Amino acid sequence: MQLLIFGLFFSMYMNTVFGNLLIILVVHSDSHLHIPMYFFLANLSFAEICFTSTTVPKILWNIHTQSKVIIYEGCFSQIFFSIVFGCQENLFLMVMAYDWFVAICQALHYMVIMNPQICRLLVLVSWVIHVLNSSLKSSMLFQLSFVQRWKYPHFFCELNQKIQLACSDTFLNHMVMYFVIVLLVGVPLGGILFSYSKIVSFICKISSDQSKYKAFSSCVYHLSVVSLFYCISLGVYLSSAATQNSHSSAVAHCGTQCSLSC
Repeated sequence: MQLLIFGLFFSMYMNTVFGNLLIILVVHSDSHLHIPMYFFLANLSFAEICFTSTTVPKILWNIHTQSKVIIYEGCFSQIFFSIVFGCQENLFLMVMAYDWFVAICQALHYMVIMNPQICRLLVLVSWVIHVLNSSLKSSMLFQLSFVQRWKYPHFFCELNQKIQLACSDTFLNHMVMYFVIVLLVGVPLGGILFSYSKIVSFICKISSDQSKYKAFSSCVYHLSVVSLFYCISLGVYLSSAATQNSHSSAVAHCGTQCSLSC
């Protein structure tokens, strides 16, 4: 079964990496695709490759070695990069929704509003925001006291569960984490919903059924990506909350050692 599971995850990982690499290469090589929509799509594909690579190689290594733990040092690096690339996808989806809004509702001004300089600036600002966000959370995590050299029984080290293993006061960490979630997840999601509400309102005013169908069909692919991204993210965190008790032994073990070492 280990070999079968390894092959399944490895094939899915290769499909993700090479599929997104193919998108990037096609967009880069075809001059007809050098427009904002495909520019953002290529950046989204790059972020997807990087985000997937923060977790799946560790899954493959755990299966290969039959070891179900992640070490103390690996946790910090994984948290940093997963925050950068995971949140990056979230913001790119909002920018793509805004791009569709301008293309449909402000078609005559599209090339003026979404000029190459603005597109590059949006991508640059997105990277800077998330690197700073991840650096802030990681630096605050470093300030906490932990039992050194513990091993976490998982392939992925999630920030909230890592904070719960700390010996010191974590109130500020939780406040910053929840504030950033509202800001960097709630705002992009709100922007996506707002953009599509405007798009739907605009399309409903079109008299031609053929034009309505063409406008709606152009949004289907982006909506499917948005729905898939948020539904899977919600499912992951709900399942993480539901299986929180499975990590109680690790927390209790850490708590016992904290009471002795702190």
